[in-house]
Amino acid sequence: MTRRSITLFAGLVCIMVGGLVTDRAAAAPARSIDICHGYGCAFRSRLVFGPGDDSKFAALLAAGRASPEAERKAIARAVSYFEKRAQQVTGVRDLPRSEFGASKVKGQMDCVDESTNTDALLRYLAGRGLLKHHEVVARDSRGFLLDGRYPHWTAVIRAPDGVRWVVDSWYAPMGGAPDIIRLGDWKSRGVLESGALN
Repeated sequence: MTRRSITLFAGLVCIMVGGLVTDRAAAAPARSIDICHGYGCAFRSRLVFGPGDDSKFAALLAAGRASPEAERKAIARAVSYFEKRAQQVTGVRDLPRSEFGASKVKGQMDCVDESTNTDALLRYLAGRGLLKHHEVVARDSRGFLLDGRYPHWTAVIRAPDGVRWVVDSWYAPMGGAPDIIRLGDWKSRGVLESGALN
């Protein structure tokens, strides 16, 4: 099996369980997030935030106060920091995308895990009053096989002008910058197409 077919197969797994995982940030304690991993949230590891984390998130998001665009860049940095902290809890640096055979492997994440974790972080940041220009909305997906595309899930934020933006950390290795692109642009892509400009 080629790497492309393996990744495509892993994308199929994302849709099979993506809709079954609900946004559960509201149930999480105010100072922690349960990190999903093992594909489809097979495992959960609690990440407890301390004062140093609070200061770091506040500093990162302060850089985004000037505009929605600046805040999206700050959100990307906050997601990168969050994923490095998540690695300390899971003990594994997740690889980019999904690898066939990594289901039920602690620390490895598919798009369901990634989108659920990112959504939980965004809701944590919003709950602490750190998001000035964006509202966190329900996760979204694209592709459903019948349209010729493998399914894929992402976290979503909405800007003041109503435009929805995806915050998709699946393409980068753990701690890398997530794709933050317009939902409409993201929806038209195939599962293997990153929106990253770099």
